[in-house]
Amino acid sequence: MVQEQDPKQHSPTRMAARFRSFLPVVMDIETGGLNASTDAMLQIAAVIPRIDETGRLYPAATHTTHVQAFEGANIEPKSLELNGIDPDHPLRMAKPEEEALQQMFKPIRREIKDTGCSRAVLVAHNAWFDLGFLNAAIERCGIKRNPFHPFSCFDTATLAGLAFGQTVLAKAIQVAGIEWDNKEAHSAIYDAEKTAELFCGIVNRWDELNNFPDYAALAP
Repeated sequence: MVQEQDPKQHSPTRMAARFRSFLPVVMDIETGGLNASTDAMLQIAAVIPRIDETGRLYPAATHTTHVQAFEGANIEPKSLELNGIDPDHPLRMAKPEEEALQQMFKPIRREIKDTGCSRAVLVAHNAWFDLGFLNAAIERCGIKRNPFHPFSCFDTATLAGLAFGQTVLAKAIQVAGIEWDNKEAHSAIYDAEKTAELFCGIVNRWDELNNFPDYAALAP
């Protein structure tokens, strides 16, 4: 599944220059528990941002897929109550982990190439959690071409604590002036897209306050 917004002009040199050749990719992973080694990964959503002609970061495309629990995976009933996922629902059209990851990685690799970046860096709210599940799944599947940096990440809980004095996603979103619906929360797509709005908003606010970066000086 791909949701594309209206395309805007973006410069490969701007994205590569802004984040030290990293491509930030906002991700949310819904799981069957809290242990990345033993618990199932059930849904992934990723939002790829771009930089427009004015230098502002904006969420450009959303990619998502449901994931089949790996063999022997643990699934906690309380986690399913929270995210509302029925792993056995016939219309979920979940894919095996390796297929799901490769589907998600394909547009990310393409964006890395198009922007002149070296690799992606995961952006998430409490990013250690999502990065742990992502790395565990990559290891289980034996995927060699991981587009993400294995340990570097951007944590919007930390960034929101600095920018708005709030570390809970819903509260940070509201203080940032972004619409939030509690009924939609804990869906991978909704949480990823709202986290992307938060991340882009914080980056843009910082850049405006500090006149950073100076893209004119960075231009070839």
